[in-house]
Amino acid sequence: MGSKSQVPSAKPSLKSRPLAATVIMIGGLALLVISLITSISVGAADITFGEVWRAIFHFNADNTQHLIIQQLRLPRAIAGALVGSAFAVAGAIMQGVTRNPLSDPGILGINAGAGFMLALCFAFFPKLPFHYVILFSFLGAAVGTALVYGISALAKGGVTPVRIVLAGSAVSALLLALSEGIAISYHIGQDLAFWFAGGIAGTKWLQVDIMAPWIVVALLGALLVSPWITLLSMGEDVAIGLGLRIGYVKLAAFVLVLVLAGASVAAVGAIGFIGLIIPHVVRYLVGVDYRWIIPTSAVLGALLVVAADIGARMVNPPFETPIGAIIALIGVPFFLYLARKKGRD
Repeated sequence: MGSKSQVPSAKPSLKSRPLAATVIMIGGLALLVISLITSISVGAADITFGEVWRAIFHFNADNTQHLIIQQLRLPRAIAGALVGSAFAVAGAIMQGVTRNPLSDPGILGINAGAGFMLALCFAFFPKLPFHYVILFSFLGAAVGTALVYGISALAKGGVTPVRIVLAGSAVSALLLALSEGIAISYHIGQDLAFWFAGGIAGTKWLQVDIMAPWIVVALLGALLVSPWITLLSMGEDVAIGLGLRIGYVKLAAFVLVLVLAGASVAAVGAIGFIGLIIPHVVRYLVGVDYRWIIPTSAVLGALLVVAADIGARMVNPPFETPIGAIIALIGVPFFLYLARKKGRD
């Protein structure tokens, strides 16, 4: 991907705050642990922290509360942390590679593409094992991304941030309409409603066991390529001048985003705006060095989703509000603010 010896020469021009990033990650991890314990405790049946501890470390199969924790709440909490990290890092990578502040897997058609492929799976292969469903989700995410960038490139003047967002909105609307058409035609609307709304309720250990390796490996891959994403975020001319092979970096970034977003959508649905909000907040706090942006985004993304899931259970108990709606309450105003700011620029 480029000569490692040339990477340090870009350091003097970076506005980086390693100390701030370290403090935020440590504080974020502490809050994440507290949020995970709270998430496991809160619900239709309130369970004490002591019982949560016993259920995890001294499990008793005859205890109903232990079964609730082990089979329902624990995989749900872990899934929330995983997909929060995945969506946040996917958004950070996209914004760094494209230099588009409006990039997000939900806005650019990636989530809609994965959802469309899930609709095809439910309609034509209803008994398909979950690990194959994830592969179809990857393929759908790739198709959605290719359509967005293909349409943007056809316009006069080439690809621009605004054109990408407009194309992403159009492609997402088209794929969502096709998914709903399939749902109506094949009577799978109830199965798809969960994925359309976005939520981690009902997540099982099977889903966690299958998606976790994909997400963890992709997160590690994102850390490995983070120095080169930093260079690419400074502009292609600068990156090429430093000897970076931008084609390889973009390909690696594209694959990482597809894995992170595809695995997450297959497991919990199309939760948008995480990859838009978190990277912007992180860059404001820790600077523009992606060696710090990516791990900090992973921690804060996990914290956001777990906290939103707790809120989803507390808004209208004993019923649950879709977590996608909770995050959208923050994400939509934030997106409008960024779009207006970008328009002024």
